[in-house]
Amino acid sequence: MKVPTENVVLDVGQKGEINGVEYTVVAITVKRYGNSIFWREYSLKDSKGGDAFLSESDGHWVFLVAIHPDDFKGKSSKVKTYQGRNYRWYENTPCSIYAAAGFFDEHLDFNLVTYQEYVNGTRMISQEKVGKKNQYFYGVHISKYEVKRAFKIAHMPYYTGIGIVQPYYFDIRQAINIFCIAALLICLLQLYVYTSRTNETVFAETINFTDVKDKELVSKSFTLSGGSAPLKVNAFSGVDNSWANIQLSLVNEKTNEIIYTSKDIEQYHGYEDGESWSEGSQSEDFNLCGVGSGKYHFIISAEKEGGLPSFSGLTSPDSKVMISRDKSGIIEITDIFKVQTKTFTDGQTLEKDTSEVIRLAKASFGTQKLDSLINAEALRLTTDPISSNTYVQLKATWLPVSFWNFGFILFIMVVLFVAMWIGRHFFNVNKWKNSSNTPYATS
Repeated sequence: MKVPTENVVLDVGQKGEINGVEYTVVAITVKRYGNSIFWREYSLKDSKGGDAFLSESDGHWVFLVAIHPDDFKGKSSKVKTYQGRNYRWYENTPCSIYAAAGFFDEHLDFNLVTYQEYVNGTRMISQEKVGKKNQYFYGVHISKYEVKRAFKIAHMPYYTGIGIVQPYYFDIRQAINIFCIAALLICLLQLYVYTSRTNETVFAETINFTDVKDKELVSKSFTLSGGSAPLKVNAFSGVDNSWANIQLSLVNEKTNEIIYTSKDIEQYHGYEDGESWSEGSQSEDFNLCGVGSGKYHFIISAEKEGGLPSFSGLTSPDSKVMISRDKSGIIEITDIFKVQTKTFTDGQTLEKDTSEVIRLAKASFGTQKLDSLINAEALRLTTDPISSNTYVQLKATWLPVSFWNFGFILFIMVVLFVAMWIGRHFFNVNKWKNSSNTPYATS
């Protein structure tokens, strides 16, 4: 008799534990269907002499035990019942013994044997016919990893195709339970977050560009309470054929975590080829997403197109001094009677100067703060629309809790379940494609 060798992974006498029962391999039989299809059967015995079998084909394993023929009944030859479950006829497989080794209770029969298999998911009934003798076996799928652990096998047979009782990759019922529980928890969490929130304007302030020139403004603190939600910021500036920029940092005072953002405000218009056009807006909205509860403040800086408002011809009440400022911020103070002019790069340099022309200007205008006078009068005198834009308004509102992420997660769960359901259908179609009694439509 030919000794089994190819893809045989268990040895006669080897012991292993399955479902809490220790079995010993007592025999190995290789069976052949046609000229090129082989599968292996391992005969097992427990300590009380009870029989069981491991069948392996293309890396798929089935654990079988003998049952009484009267327990497997059915009015139809294609559908029969065992222990309350219906089993559908899969196929008839004639085969013969190709190789064998070990200890056998009976003489080996080398005649042609026919196996008639009935399947219900991961369970099967195998009917073995040799002449007039019939034997029935109840089998269940057993994972190759479980066989490997039970018998401490180093290498397993190569795994191909879909086994006759191989389970689907996902447990659909378990997936439904998991998805339903997850959806319920997500709904409860969303309800808690929504009901624990109050929506309010948490910050509103007008910031002059001169107040944040070359420096940052730290706002007053404000407190957010409740679940995380977007913080919507509206920025307005009177831009007119110009631009402004706002840089905003949200600081968590407990963790010192900073969320930084920058936003441009642009508005342009004109008249071209007989038609008027415009683009941009004087107001911009943006969100700081996922802001949690806590105490916060803003760090604000801003700038706009161009420099300080330019003007000319600011004359003192006694007509002794005239002041002008160009777009680059250069200030000129002129003594009208002496026709003498002195130039300053900015207001701070002017205030520190103690020259005669500065003393005359302060006396003629009746003020000790020429820089403040210049900034105030510049807005009245200038005709530059860019320079007339002097401030930006900021308003921050903590928005209602977003339902977008909540809906997206539920949508993904539904998509995954539908994909698993469709995948199971094609899995079963492939499982039954070699059967002449498939319940699925064939083309």
